[in-house]
Formats: sequence, structure tokens, C-alpha cells
Amino acid sequence: MTDTTGDTNDQRLAVDFCGLQFATPLVLLSGCVGFGEEYTRVDGFSNRDVGAVCLKGTTLAPRLGNNPHRVAETPSGMLNAIGLQNPGTQHVIDTILPSLDFSETRFIANVSGSTVEEYTEVTRRFDDSPIDAIEVNISCPNVKEGGVAFGNDPDMSARVVEACRAVTGKPLITKLSPNQTDIADNARRCIAAGTDAFAVINTLMGMAVDIESRTPVIGNNQGGLSGPAIKPVALLKVHQVYQVCREHGIPIIGQGGICTAQDALEFIIAGASAVGIGTALFYDPLVCRTINHGIGDYLDRHGLASVSALTGSLALNSPDSACQGG
Repeated sequence: MTDTTGDTNDQRLAVDFCGLQFATPLVLLSGCVGFGEEYTRVDGFSNRDVGAVCLKGTTLAPRLGNNPHRVAETPSGMLNAIGLQNPGTQHVIDTILPSLDFSETRFIANVSGSTVEEYTEVTRRFDDSPIDAIEVNISCPNVKEGGVAFGNDPDMSARVVEACRAVTGKPLITKLSPNQTDIADNARRCIAAGTDAFAVINTLMGMAVDIESRTPVIGNNQGGLSGPAIKPVALLKVHQVYQVCREHGIPIIGQGGICTAQDALEFIIAGASAVGIGTALFYDPLVCRTINHGIGDYLDRHGLASVSALTGSLALNSPDSACQGG
């Protein structure tokens, strides 16, 4: 198999995502790699190992974020409530983007806000920048206003997407929340409003308790749960959103607990065109190389010429009844 690391890429791993060529289907998720430079300090890591890097959530004005503790390990997962700490949109555009090597990979801005107007202005500013695409974070569980309400309300979700669509010609990726009644209906509304793609899913809401002090471990009381614990939920949500997307040719970045090549392949088979890597990076910064090799090995075993041929190839069983209980 062709080496999938560094400057030598297995061309079978390349995917077309909204007209952007990704060298591999792997995307480093927002909030996990800072503004694209953090993991380049790790010996052996290269941004060339991934198709795209999603930058940290960015608001119009700088934010200090939430009080500590902001991160807590849980069984098979991690809670975080960073609170969108960031230096503000203009600093990212003027200072951080010029420092990134756009020849290595694609870079995606993550737009966050507490009002429709803020989402719109941040998107407008990123439109006039070298960024390759814009992810609209309508479902951030880490702030007390804005994202949570927008992401869980199809009407608000559509309003934000429509407003952002009006001020950018760049590919627009809408990040969907699992903390809502009908994620497929929300996806339909966002497609009608002009989104080009989806990121599915954002974190689930969770809590951890310190039994000695009888207080929440997280300073924000609650936070976003990520890691292997949420993978089955994320897989189902990708499958549900894919049923809506496939008729419109809308691609999905599937994410939620992906740690291995098998995990990545499951998401692709369920309907994802690309897959997001996040929590796994915290304990294995070089996991992307392992996943790339594993996907290549799978393509070898099954005689497939492209990873894209696997997207949405899931063959469903015929259930005996609608009852899912024991």
C-alpha cells in the first residue's frame, strides 16, 4: 500500500468536499487543535496527514471563556465547557491566518455567535480572507446564550444559515446538535436556507459530580460530552441526516468518538463523506496516520479504488418490529 503520511499520499483517500480537494477524509475538529498550529509542534505530526483543519470557535469580540474546571475525563469520554475562549475574529484574520501554511491542508473557520447579527458579521469577515470554508457553529453547548438555542430550534437554525449564506460565497458547513427532537428536519431546513454541507454531530450535553464537595466538576455545571461514549449516537445521527442529504448531494463530516480506522469506516459507510477526529488526539496525537493506514488497508482488502465509494453504502436490515426494547 502507498504510504499515507507526510508528502506521499494514497490518492484513494482523497475526497471532493464541496468542490474542495481533501488529501484524506480526516478533519481535525474545532476546539481540539487551537488555530491550526498546536499539533504541528508534535514530533511526527503533519497537517498533510489530514484533509482539513477546523479552527477554534471564533466570535466577533474576544472571549475569556468559562471559569474552571473546563475539562473532565469521564468513562470512555470527556466533558468540556471551554466557553469559546478566543481572541476575536479580526485577530484571527490579521494575525493567525497569515501564519498558517495553506499548501499543507485546507483550513475551515468555525463561526460562533450569540445573535444572528454576530454570526453574520463574523461570516462576512471570514469571507474576505484566505480561509477555505466556514463552519457555522449553531449548536455549541458550552455557552449560556446563542448556540444552544439556535441549534435546537429548526427555525433559528435556518435563520442563522440563511443570514450567513447571504454574506459568503465560500462553502458553508452547518454543525448540527444531537440535543434536539428531529435532527433530520433541522437538516432539511438548513439545506433550504443554503448550507452546502453538515458536520454531524456536536457534543452531547453531560455532567460530572464531585461527591465529596457535592458540586459539579465542570465550572459551567454542564458541558459537551465527546469521545467513544457518544459514537453509537453519532453514527445514528449521521445515518438520519444522510437520508436527507443524499437526494441533494450534500456532504457530511461525521464525528463523535472516532478513534480507529474501523470507527472512521463505520461513519463513512453510514453516510459521511469525511470524518472528524477530536478527543482521540488528546491521548494519541499521531492517531491520524494510523487511521489513514487502516483505511488504506481496508480498501486493499475489498479492492476499492476510492474511499468515496463507501459513502452511504450501508445495507439496512429488515427489523421484525418497530419496538427497540428488550
